[in-house]
Amino acid sequence: MKIKSFLLLILLFPFLGKSQTTDKFLVQPYLQDAEPNSIKILWETSTGEESIVQYGLSPKLGKKEIGSAHDVNFSESRVHEVKLKDLKRLTTYYYRVKTGKILSDIYQFKTPPFASDRQSFNMIAMSDMQRDHNNPEKFSEVVNDGILKYMEKEFGGAVPENLALVLIPGDLVATGTDYDQWQNEFFNPAEKLFSQVPVYPVLGNHEKNSTFYFKYFSLPENGTAGYAEHWWYKDYGNTRIIGLNSNDGYRDTPEQYKWLQKVLDKTAENEDIDFVFAQLHHPFKSELWIPGEEEFSGKVVKLLEDFSTKTGKPSIHFFGHTHGYSRGQSKNHKHLWINVASAGGAIDNWGEFEGRDYDEFTNTQDEYGFVMVEVDANKENPKFTVKRLSRGNENIERDNQQTDQITVYKNERKPNTPNAISPTGEDVAGKYGTLLKAGPFKSSFASAAHTASNWQLAENQNFESLTLDSWKQSENWYYMENRQKNDDLTDEITKRLKPSTTYFWRVRYRDQNLNWSDWSETQSFKTKAY
Repeated sequence: MKIKSFLLLILLFPFLGKSQTTDKFLVQPYLQDAEPNSIKILWETSTGEESIVQYGLSPKLGKKEIGSAHDVNFSESRVHEVKLKDLKRLTTYYYRVKTGKILSDIYQFKTPPFASDRQSFNMIAMSDMQRDHNNPEKFSEVVNDGILKYMEKEFGGAVPENLALVLIPGDLVATGTDYDQWQNEFFNPAEKLFSQVPVYPVLGNHEKNSTFYFKYFSLPENGTAGYAEHWWYKDYGNTRIIGLNSNDGYRDTPEQYKWLQKVLDKTAENEDIDFVFAQLHHPFKSELWIPGEEEFSGKVVKLLEDFSTKTGKPSIHFFGHTHGYSRGQSKNHKHLWINVASAGGAIDNWGEFEGRDYDEFTNTQDEYGFVMVEVDANKENPKFTVKRLSRGNENIERDNQQTDQITVYKNERKPNTPNAISPTGEDVAGKYGTLLKAGPFKSSFASAAHTASNWQLAENQNFESLTLDSWKQSENWYYMENRQKNDDLTDEITKRLKPSTTYFWRVRYRDQNLNWSDWSETQSFKTKAY
């Protein structure tokens, strides 16, 4: 009998070994849909239905929650989802996941605050990490040598203590219908980040509206009925984050536009929300790649601009699609335009595609990198600061070098009204244009700086039909040079003017926090006959 048993074990050994090697994690744990009192934890295994999260206030854990598993690829592999409930806000928890004999390492996360807690926080925005075969490890580099090392250097301590969430406005993989890409090219390179900090993506064109996207992510289901997870919103403290779908087949859907308007209307009434950050994949304007622009995104920008001006609550729209960084700002509103690519996709280099120097943008760079947003929830004067951390490009290597920054306050802090100096009177030369001149920038805030001027010229005092409406900013990084270098923004040349004609003109100044001064007193002059 002993000999027979031994022979049986020998025969079965190859199959037992095969079972042991195939029972494994395909995707390590990652976090979703965090609330002050709950969070979702997901992971994928090669087999097994058991979905258990062990968690607690220390690495000893002590508590357990059971969830569910679902098919992802018509195979034995399963995506597991467990929702932890009855958590304490602003609290660090430790956890690990278990499916059969498969047991993860112990990770940690921190629950969000309520808006009333007035708790400041940091977040990351990045996009377009689809693999470039010429630089296949770039996304891993951006996460591990970029974000994680930056967090360690700047803040120290555990990542969840200093980073609240990650936004991704699209193009997570090169081909959304390719099952293997989700594991190998998106989740696995970022597992050290996503296991500690919740990630909130929206669909890009490369996802191809794949079922894999919806099986892997468990996003807020507060969008329009029938469009679950295509558009949604999530509150973190004093900030409302809105995810949108700018892809073909959805960007022209009236339901999405109506839903967004309703969400903004409700946000206007919510005194706890100071800021709105929206994310969508396609740009309204792109200095590096005009063919990527979409009118739907322009409609979203218009809604956000009107919202910010009406409510006094500043806003941002984050986007990708163009593989480079851009930061712009609306002319008449406290609204930022930020392209947060490229986190891996091949860079859209200057001159490679059709581009255009738009007035809104002050900084466009063909580079890899990510964006850090630091939200200060100070009740008296909340603000946020946007920083660009660059990883450079093929020609210039950068190691998390900060290449751009802007701070926006909720409260208005107007600069002093500028003094319109000249021209005035009659017999002003206008055949080749004339020079408008104003006094120096002044503000009651010592830190304020002059970053934009808006000049208007018209043939009537109401400025209804403008001969000139010039908006210049202190920086205009376009095609690797600052086209506004050495412009102090206190004068502006007009185009050719009519002879023997009376003109009226005025100017206003803007500071680095997007605050406009009042318009100067209106001045007038009459051009010479010629």
